[in-house]
Formats: sequence, structure tokens, C-alpha cells
Amino acid sequence: MTMISRVLGLIRDVVVAGYFGASGASDAFFVAFKIPNFLRRLFAEGAFAQAFVPVLSEYRSQRDLTAVQFLVNRTAGSLGSVLLLVTLVGSLGSPLLAMLFAPGFYMSDSESFGLAADMLRITFPYLMLISLTAFCGAILNSYERFAVPAFTPVLLNVCLIGSAVYLSPLFDPPIMALAWGVLMAGTVQLLFQLPFLARLRLLPVPQAGWKDEGVRRILKLMLPALFGVSVAQINLLLDTVLASFLQTGSVSWLYYSDRLAELPLGVFGIAIATVILPSLSRKHAEKSGEEFAKMLDWAVRMVLLIGIPSAVALILLAEPLLTTLFHYGEMTGRDVSMAAMSLRAYGLGLLAFMLIKVLAPGYFSRQDTKTPVKIAVKAMVVNMVFNLILIFPLAHAGLALATALSAFMNAGWLLHGLIKQGVFKWQTGWLRWSMQLLFANALMAAVILLFAPAATDWLSAGLWQRVEWMFLLVAGAVLVYCVSLILSGVRIRHLRG
Repeated sequence: MTMISRVLGLIRDVVVAGYFGASGASDAFFVAFKIPNFLRRLFAEGAFAQAFVPVLSEYRSQRDLTAVQFLVNRTAGSLGSVLLLVTLVGSLGSPLLAMLFAPGFYMSDSESFGLAADMLRITFPYLMLISLTAFCGAILNSYERFAVPAFTPVLLNVCLIGSAVYLSPLFDPPIMALAWGVLMAGTVQLLFQLPFLARLRLLPVPQAGWKDEGVRRILKLMLPALFGVSVAQINLLLDTVLASFLQTGSVSWLYYSDRLAELPLGVFGIAIATVILPSLSRKHAEKSGEEFAKMLDWAVRMVLLIGIPSAVALILLAEPLLTTLFHYGEMTGRDVSMAAMSLRAYGLGLLAFMLIKVLAPGYFSRQDTKTPVKIAVKAMVVNMVFNLILIFPLAHAGLALATALSAFMNAGWLLHGLIKQGVFKWQTGWLRWSMQLLFANALMAAVILLFAPAATDWLSAGLWQRVEWMFLLVAGAVLVYCVSLILSGVRIRHLRG
């Protein structure tokens, strides 16, 4: 279901690129969409989910359904009241937020600034709607109903595609249709999950719950986790702030390259993290340390299995991928070339982004949010230092590279902490596993380098020629990678958690 969502998200970006390209208007929309989306990841999918799921899992393991229902109701009431207040303030203060998150627009591009502020006023309520959707999804995930929350983002992509195609001719400027599409999507996504919660007899009935013991524990865990789990998103938002000072199109180039990096991150990294968090929380509640360590080790191995070849492919096929997906309509050849620079930088950091997703639950499942926040603060400082060093020689690509470098430091610190605490333990077979991955990835990279047409050929080719080349390259690379793993001794049973 996550794969369907991410692929459709890629189609959405193809449609948006074709209709609006990398213009000042698209820069304004990405700012207006990124602000509530960032806050949603920070409060809902990020800090809130990592604090809520362990407490809910403990209630499920140790208490009856009535106690779980009370926790859900009081959490819904507390979360909903905060989200309503934040939404009202954000909508009324949209010009101030636009100035804060895109100061370059305010100082040098009044048209983009005004458009971003107008669209933000429409998109900001998405924060409340999608945060409540994420709250519902966290409950479903805790009860092993993973498919419904994973499928829900499909509805966002459908709404945005429909808005671009059918509603944009009705608006002036046309890109305003996307802002209304975001608001529509938030409503549809929330309503979609409610029947599935009703089947579990856990449909939230919001109640005041600030004094509830479970809610207070969630809040205590959530506050430090605001930074700990969402450092990558904070870094990406800082990139947007700095990119607003650069030449027109910089925000869009970073957006399109980030979206391609998000595909493997979302399909595999976030999916694995989503599955292991409730399981790790239960194993911790049951005091099963050995099983806990085995699951973490398995998650890291799976990230390497998918993350390394994904990073290699993004780096080697940056221009071909962007050309095949986005080089239509308003998206120019120069836009492709500029976006490819930041895509390669994000590709370098992809493995670290994925490792952060699976290592952080090793802390949050044990209700330890203080250690990740200390690591996150250090990583953010490092990111800003790298930003200031690299933005001058590399412009927008320097911002992406800074994010990648700080992500590696973040992942390294997380892993070191888990090992030091005795929570992560290297299982047997790591040397053999590393050599198998090195062998398979080297052969895959050789195939890509040998058979990929030149970047200029991709730009001059037609749609179906590009699709044919990309299909053959990807299929050939995947085949070589899988066969190489099999020849080196990897079997399906080795991949089971």
C-alpha cells in the first residue's frame, strides 16, 4: 500500500511539473504546502506518533479495551484542541509565517510572497485534518492494521492530480487550485479512516484529558521528541528558507529532487519503521531484550539491502530519472540539470535518512526521548554549519549536500547510543552480509554505467523512448542485483525478521 501511495505521489509530481514547471508560482505553492506538511510530520507522524504508540501498546498489553478507549478519547480531545488553536493562529498569521519560512520572497519577490501567503491561508487547516488522520493511523498501526494508514496518502495524490487537471483552469492564478486540493485531501483522508476505527470499537470520542495519566505520559514523551524524530524535516525546511534567497526555481529544484529521494525512503524506510515501532514497544513492555535486539538488527539489514542500491541508482541516473518523469510542459532542460545536482546530493544521504527512520524507534519504543533530542540538536547545528559553508560554492545543491552529511552524523550517533546502551547487538553474519551487498551493488552499478544513454540523448528522446530506456535499465539493474545476491548465497529465508 505504501508503494501504491508513493508511486501515485510521483505521478502527482509529474502532473504538477507539467502544468506549473519550476516557476515562481510553483515555488510559492511548495512553500505554502511544505509549512503545514512539515508541522504535520513534526507533531503528528513524528513526535506524537513516537510518543503515543508506545503508551497505547502498553495499555493494549496490560489493560482492557475500556482503558484503551478512554486513552484514545482523552488523547483525541487534547490533541484536537491544540490543533484547532494552532490552525486558527496559523491561518490568520499566514503572511507572517510566509515571511518567516521564505524570507527571500518577502525581500525580493513580492508576487511570490503574496501568492504563498494567500495559499498558506487555505492549506494551513490541512495540519489539523492530517494530524488527526495520523492519530487514527497510529491506532490502526498499533493493532496491526497497517494497510489502511499506508493507503490513505493515495487520496491526497488523487485530490491534487484532479485539482491540477480539472480545477486549475477555473482559478486565476491556476496554481490556487492546488491549495484547495490540499484542503480537500485532508478532509477526505480523515473521513476515510473512521469506519476502520469503528470496527475496532476505538472510534475516538474527544474528551477533555489534560489530567489523564496516559495523556500526561504522552505529552512528557512528545515534547523532547519534537526534535528527535523530525530532524530531517527540520533540515529540509531550513533548506527551503535559504533556497528562497537563491535564484528563482531553487525551491522547486529541491522539491523535485527530494521527492525522488522520498520514494525509496517512504516505500521501505518509513514502512519498516512503521511496522517495527509497535512490535518493539510490545517487546520492551514484555521485557524481551534479545528479541528486541534481533528486530533492530533485522531492520538495519533490510535498510542496507534496499537503501544502498537505491542511493546508487539515484546518483547514477539523476538526469535520466528527472527527464523521464518531469521534462514536459513547463519543465525545461535547465530545470532538469539543476534538480539533478541536488538529487545526487540527496542520494548520497539516502541511506542515512533510512537508517534514522529505523534506529529512532529503538529509543522511542523504550520511551526514551531525551537521547534522540540531544542527538537531533547536534545534527541540526552541524547541518546549519554545512549549509553556510556549502551554499556559496554549490547554491541549492550545497543545501541538499549539507542535509545528507548531517543525516549521516545523526544516524551514526543514534547507532552508537543504542550499542552503548546494550540495546542494539550485532547478530551473526554481518561480515558475510556486507560482502554480499558490496558484490551485488558493484555489478549493478557497472550495468547502469555501461548501458545508460547519455544525458543529452534522454533530453532529445520522446516520451515512450524515455520510458522504454528507463524500464530496461531499471529492470536490468534489478535483475543483476537480485541474481548477484543469489549467487553470493542470499536466500529468502535470510530476509525474514
